[in-house]
Amino acid sequence: MKKSVFLGALTLAGLAAGTAMAQDSSTLAAVKERGVLKCGVNPGTPGFAAPDANGNFVGFDVDVCRAVAAAVLGDSEAVEYTPLTSAVRFTALASGEVDMLARNTTWTFSRDVDLKNTFVGVNYYDGQGFMVPKDLGVSSAKELGGATVCIETGTTTELNLADYFRVNNMDYEPVPVESFTEAQTQFLAGACDVYTTDASALAASRASFENPEGYVVLPEIISKEPLGPLVRHGDDNWGDIVRWSLNAMIAAEEYGVTSANAAEMANGTENPEINRLLGVEGELGAMLGLDNAWALNILTQVGNYGESFEKNIGENTPVGLARGLNAQWTEGGLIYSPPFR
Repeated sequence: MKKSVFLGALTLAGLAAGTAMAQDSSTLAAVKERGVLKCGVNPGTPGFAAPDANGNFVGFDVDVCRAVAAAVLGDSEAVEYTPLTSAVRFTALASGEVDMLARNTTWTFSRDVDLKNTFVGVNYYDGQGFMVPKDLGVSSAKELGGATVCIETGTTTELNLADYFRVNNMDYEPVPVESFTEAQTQFLAGACDVYTTDASALAASRASFENPEGYVVLPEIISKEPLGPLVRHGDDNWGDIVRWSLNAMIAAEEYGVTSANAAEMANGTENPEINRLLGVEGELGAMLGLDNAWALNILTQVGNYGESFEKNIGENTPVGLARGLNAQWTEGGLIYSPPFR
């Protein structure tokens, strides 16, 4: 290829990339102009997303929303939360009612491809479980033949339940519910023998009961439920911002960057990866259309992945979850960020 043709091709590629960037920045521009991030969350799952005593949403998923707001707007509190049931969450995202979802949503093929969502990572690796009243006398999910089961419609949980009972040649009677809150109410009222959903949500639900010792989470985990934030297809720049906001929290925990020491470490360290993360070296922020303090803002205002986990759902909280699969890869878990370089 002649040099002039080669350079011309590079120029055209650069122009195409620039045009794509301009087209892909529509959500970022809207959020900046509005001055607030619109984030879709669960109406109420303790530890993950629920209103506190003052009516403000808090939780592990909520912290992802706060991280994106800190990265884009420099203010983790500049978030408008929209509580969404399972049935309407994808419609709300597709219509532009919200800019992103951080709502315990399982990453699946059809949701990614057919519903035109872009999942940008996993913030909690989960699996579906079962909870029963202790006095039911059941110790295994394989003893649930003929049971009535409270099941939230429009979820992967509904499909997994049907598959599990079919494979194990058992019958069940579904009791459809529209939300996490309704499922709890019906289960506690005795409208169903079993409540099934993600194991993390079962733990959160049980912790909120007046008599948690009266209920048992059975040992079986019957599915893979990689839960994470998602955005609409077609806005790659916005997807990158949400993806790398989560990754910043994950990488920071691995490298020992916390809400307490991030500002000091932003003066420079001997670790070039930390320096790039905190904006001391390189221009990673500019690549996202943000300033170089984007990740520093996340870490000083929200904290790293481990801090958010322990504060909201860790073993010393009412939810009481161990890190397990959600430990860092260096500790035998699945949590892992690509390099900041």
